[in-house]
Amino acid sequence: MTTNEAVRKVEALADAREAKDDLVAGYESKKAEILRSIQAELEALEAEFAPIIEPADQRVRDLEQEVRDMVLKYGASVKGTRLQAVYAKGRTSWDTRGLSTYALRHPEVLEYQKIGEPSISIRAVKSSKDISNVNKGNDDPDDVPF
Repeated sequence: MTTNEAVRKVEALADAREAKDDLVAGYESKKAEILRSIQAELEALEAEFAPIIEPADQRVRDLEQEVRDMVLKYGASVKGTRLQAVYAKGRTSWDTRGLSTYALRHPEVLEYQKIGEPSISIRAVKSSKDISNVNKGNDDPDDVPF
């Protein structure tokens, strides 16, 4: 695949996203219209249930914190009949920059290095100034396969 083919595919994706967004906007507009007709009923329902739900929400938050604190102190998972609190020990992390510098003097540590698969993220372009040639330094972008 050439750069131009890849750009055309990215543009096709942008068109498809835009078409989907237009459909969703139409849906949301009709949904809002329907909700306006019952808004007063929804507000009455909210007024009726909010004072009942809030204390229950607070009770859940309080108990969740108590369970977390106890399991942390206990140091192991606890399983009830409907819920379990899973204990996970702290994760080990390394200073990648520091280890890379250290590896320059001690290359034997590199045998323990693992490099994952590349990943792709699809992002909106902020402005035309942000668009850069994928193949910097190459005068003919069609010469570089993907």
